[in-house]
Amino acid sequence: QVQLVESGGDLVQPGGSLTLSCAAPGSIFSVYTMGWYRQHGGRQRELVATITSGGKSNYGDSVKGRFTISRDNVKNMVYLQMNSLKPEDTAIYYCLATMGVYDYWGQGTQVTVSS
Repeated sequence: QVQLVESGGDLVQPGGSLTLSCAAPGSIFSVYTMGWYRQHGGRQRELVATITSGGKSNYGDSVKGRFTISRDNVKNMVYLQMNSLKPEDTAIYYCLATMGVYDYWGQGTQVTVSS
């Protein structure tokens, strides 16, 4: 059983910043693409950002220029730096490890952007 553990979710004011963290097992981290998705209410889960094992990143259109994904291949951690947060960024953020047909998800961490 692969376990991903997210942390860092919080209540933050509009325009503020927040960093999410995700810890993954070393057995998969070095070869898997890691990513962040989010889900608000009953909406479909949407892409936030992904980063390959080689460090190539990809972002959803709604977060480009504001969010930055990074990974630490020594600590087996992936991070999501979120700047200029907006109320519409409010969601549960899920960490993902993916390779081919194998997808593993974390339990999610709540981010609320509100004044």
